[in-house]
Order: sequence, then structure tokens, then C-alpha cells
Amino acid sequence: MRKVLKNKPLIEAIFEAHWALKEQIGDFKVDPHYTILLGRMFDRVQDNYPFHEQLATANIPIEIAGRVVQQRFRAKEGGWPLVQFGPGVCTLNDTDSYDWEKSFRPGIADLIQKLFEAYPRPEDLQIENLILRYIDAIIVDFEKENVFDFLRTKMKVNVDIQENVFEKTGITRRPEVLDLRFAFHSQTPAGSLQLRFAKGNREGKDALIWETVFSSSGEDAPKDIKSIIAWADNAHQITSNCFFEIIDGELLRRFE
Repeated sequence: MRKVLKNKPLIEAIFEAHWALKEQIGDFKVDPHYTILLGRMFDRVQDNYPFHEQLATANIPIEIAGRVVQQRFRAKEGGWPLVQFGPGVCTLNDTDSYDWEKSFRPGIADLIQKLFEAYPRPEDLQIENLILRYIDAIIVDFEKENVFDFLRTKMKVNVDIQENVFEKTGITRRPEVLDLRFAFHSQTPAGSLQLRFAKGNREGKDALIWETVFSSSGEDAPKDIKSIIAWADNAHQITSNCFFEIIDGELLRRFE
């Protein structure tokens, strides 16, 4: 158990479940039960997520809308958390109100339970991919601060370009674009941990955006409710440990 950070850098926490698209229409695979599923899910989620939004992507024909979210249901108007649905995909998203124990884990369990209950033919519901994603950001003045030093001293990520690369070119060492990606295999649970560090924007200021993602796909993705919830617990443990190891030290004190 870790205490909840008062000044957490979280932009968004996202859980995604993807399931197999079965029927073939032309060159595309579709979820033949999507229309019925959407109505049945609406009946089940409206108590917790009563505010419905139809996204612009709802205009995309379902024949080519595989894994594209089209419908959104919010806990409060314009607020968070929210759930989203599309052919072959559902998500749970949260921001400032995120709390794993109190809300996000129960939200995952509730969403998956309702998905399996609502799917017209449960035997056709084949989970293909599970993703737990955290997007965080910290304000960094890229004009004044060496971002490579920042990554090395404050986030334990040692990436650099040697000085002689720039000495005779007249090019500044300050990157206009930064996008570093890493992926690492996991055995328990089977899957992949991905880290990404990129230059971005938060509240109108330059920021270092970093993503911590755990995913399992294909045969590695659990297929039933109990196993999916257990997967979420393990994925959270891995991403949480990684996050707190990265920020341990000055950043942790800043976020507490």
C-alpha cells in the first residue's frame, strides 16, 4: 500500500480491454453484436455513468470502426471518471480523482463484469488485448534546463548524445523534439512494460510527458473475469513500482 500523492503528476489513467472482431465484411472484421451490446451496456452503466456523449467517431461506419471508441458515459457532466465503448473495445478513464483502491480497481472489476453480462453471446467474447496506461507530466523549462540531465538525475534514465556530435556543427544540444520509447518483457504476468518520455505541454507550459504502460495480448491476455481482475492487480503493481522508483528522491518529495 502506498499513500496517495497530494500533488500527483497524473494526466490520465486508462484501462482498455480489446476483444476479437469476428465477422468479415469486405476487407474488414466487425463485432456483429456491437449494436446490441451498446444498448445493454447503457442499461448497466447508467447508474454510475449517467451522462452520455456520442463522439464524432460514431459517424464512422461500424464496418471500418474496429477498436475505435464511439460512445462515452461520464460519472458527471463534463467530468471524470468515464467509460467508453466501440466495436471490440471498452475503456475506463480517470484523472485527478484517480485512486486505485477506492475507485479505479473497483471500476475495472465493475466494467468487466458488466461487459461479460451484457455481451449477447458470451462464448463469442474473446479478449485479445488488455492495457493499463498511466500518462504523467511535469513542468520542465526546456530553454533553461538540460533535459538529459533532468532525466538522469531526477528520473534515473541515462540517455545522452556525446558533445563531439555537436562541436563542429553549430547545432544546439537542446532538443526541439524528444520522444524516447522502451519496452521490456514480463513473465509474471506475461506481457510487456513500456516506458515513453516525450516533450509536450501542460497548462500552456513545456512539460516532460511520460507514460507507463503494461499490456498483454494474444495468448498472454487472460480470458475470464476473475483472471482479468487478477491481471489488473499485477499490472498495477508493476506500473506502480516502476513509477515510484523513477520518481524516488526529489520528485517524490515534490509530489507528496
